[in-house]
Amino acid sequence: MAIPSGSGSEVLTRGTFTITGTSDTKILDGVANHIYTVLSIIVCETAAGSESFNMFVDPSAGGTDYEILSDQALGANETFVWNDRLVLVGTDELNITMASASSTDVYISYIDQDWS
Repeated sequence: MAIPSGSGSEVLTRGTFTITGTSDTKILDGVANHIYTVLSIIVCETAAGSESFNMFVDPSAGGTDYEILSDQALGANETFVWNDRLVLVGTDELNITMASASSTDVYISYIDQDWS
């Protein structure tokens, strides 16, 4: 993606998810000509069972996965907060995968810069 030189928009937004299985859950699904700045991700285990999870970026939707967190422990009824900034561009995807079937809530807040 080229560096934007025209007008666009910048919106603070959020997403919410409940994860119950072990398949990849897309918590941010990038769109061409957008830049996303992730501000925080809150992961809360709600089923009273200890879990672990991975968080990874899949650049350009289908490339190599790059792990951001690997086997992050999440105790029973505990909350994990990620508050480091991540930047995703274009069709990058941000995913979370639980190690076992669970009931986990995820809340993500991010800035969406639209240059389309």
